[in-house]
Amino acid sequence: MKISQLSIFLENKEGRLWNALDVLANGGINIRALSLADTSDFGILRIIVHDPEKAKKILEENDFIVKIIDVVGVELDDTPGGLANVLKLMNDNKINLEYIYAFTHEKTEKAILLLQSKDLNLLISVLKDHNVSIVPSKEVYNL
Repeated sequence: MKISQLSIFLENKEGRLWNALDVLANGGINIRALSLADTSDFGILRIIVHDPEKAKKILEENDFIVKIIDVVGVELDDTPGGLANVLKLMNDNKINLEYIYAFTHEKTEKAILLLQSKDLNLLISVLKDHNVSIVPSKEVYNL
């Protein structure tokens, strides 16, 4: 149920994002989803790839700082209010999300929302209790 995500720390300078993505491309790593957050000094590139361990090794061999962090993926309606419904469930159950990002996939009118929280087991339990469709890691990696 948990999906391995790479968090890559990037200096906030010209070409650094391209360099990380180029290293992955040259290593045969395909990115399924990504999110980038930045400050004036650094950024955190969060990506989902089909082989997180291989991607981590390739990046570290090229002097990138990388962590593998688990996230949870849920399927939601790609319609107005789809995201709000999931977030209301988190709010009602006092689950603080550290970050989220989403992407669409081949299922008509569906999207996958990736969620990170300090207590992923509680998050999964609440999602299950409310019949929210949790996306298996294989489905995300192989989209």
